[in-house]
Order: sequence, then structure tokens, then C-alpha cells
Amino acid sequence: MSERLSPGDAAPDFTLPDSTGAKVSLSDFRGQYVIVYFYPAAGTPGCTKQACDFRDNLAELNDAGYQVLGISPDKPEKLAKFVDAESLTFPLLADPDKTVLTEWAAFGEKKNYGRVVQGVIRSTFVVDPEGKIANAFYNVRATGHVAKLIRDLGVSA
Repeated sequence: MSERLSPGDAAPDFTLPDSTGAKVSLSDFRGQYVIVYFYPAAGTPGCTKQACDFRDNLAELNDAGYQVLGISPDKPEKLAKFVDAESLTFPLLADPDKTVLTEWAAFGEKKNYGRVVQGVIRSTFVVDPEGKIANAFYNVRATGHVAKLIRDLGVSA
């Protein structure tokens, strides 16, 4: 597992396919704030709640200058079904080999119902316009996280 990212660290760049198969790179967003969030699996209850919270608050986040990217180990085809089913309006990126998840320390050992398992560590990062980590949140909860993030970022509700 990679070392956890901290504010001030350079955000590891990536290029991943989105739900349509188009390539999306973090560097495409240079000059803007980007919220990059990692989640375990499209279509599961917690991940659906979190994605819908981002969808429902996207206009507010965009108006405040934040773009949102979601990354999971799902394949683009599964992401496309998730996007359609939930009317998601921001890019979901596929990292089936978990390279980016690992580089961002969002994959590794975690506790699941008291057992230590390997898996996706639900995490959210804010990347500043220069490509540096502004905020790093590991082990976030699916429910209520977006509201807390909006408060932490000072985005008016």
C-alpha cells in the first residue's frame, strides 16, 4: 500500500476511462479545484447514496469552482449502467487494476465488520489548481460526507 497523501503533496496524475470509454486525465483539470473521490463499487447502497449526494450538490460545488471525479475498480460498462440508473452528471472513472487507487492509498487493508480485509478505502481528496493535495480524507462515511465536505470547504448551502 502507498503512503497516505497529505495536504501539500503532489496529486498523482492519472488517465482513466470514464463510463463512455473516453479517457479523462487529472491534468485536464489543471487550473481548477477538483474533488477526487474513491468508492468501492457502483450500484451498492452506500456508493449510490454518496454518488447521489454529489449529484444533488454538483451545481453548488461547480458554482464554487469545484469539479467532481469519482473513481472505483468497476469497468466502464458497469459505470455506464450506474450513471444511467442514477442520472449522474459528473465523470465516473474506471480503475479495474487498482493502480490509481493504490497510488492514492485508497486501496489496502481496512476493517470490515471487525475483520481486516483488502479493499477500497472510501476516500476523498481536494486537488488545488496547481495539482497539489489541498485536503485528504480517508475512511469517510458514505452518508453525510458530501454535506460535511461542503461545510469544510466553506461552500454556501
